[in-house]
Amino acid sequence: MEDKLELELYTRPTCSDCQDAKKYLTSNRIHFADKDVSKDLSLEKEMKKISGNRIVPMFAFYKKGLFGKRKLIKHFIGFENNRNDILTMLKK
Repeated sequence: MEDKLELELYTRPTCSDCQDAKKYLTSNRIHFADKDVSKDLSLEKEMKKISGNRIVPMFAFYKKGLFGKRKLIKHFIGFENNRNDILTMLKK
């Protein structure tokens, strides 16, 4: 079983913090699933279920458990304010 974390990033195209986060992750070759909530309103429901609100960017870290089921490990709202914690999670 692989212990590597999976990152899902919930964003909106009008959010400058979202664009900075995507630019940083891409330039550092960090794999992430980009979930643009402006294109799929069901993603806002996912965000509310995870964090209780609709604020972007939201970073959701998942780990695969037994039988391939994913488990949410940690989530962060905002890039600049949580940069160090996010980078620590990415190093795991």
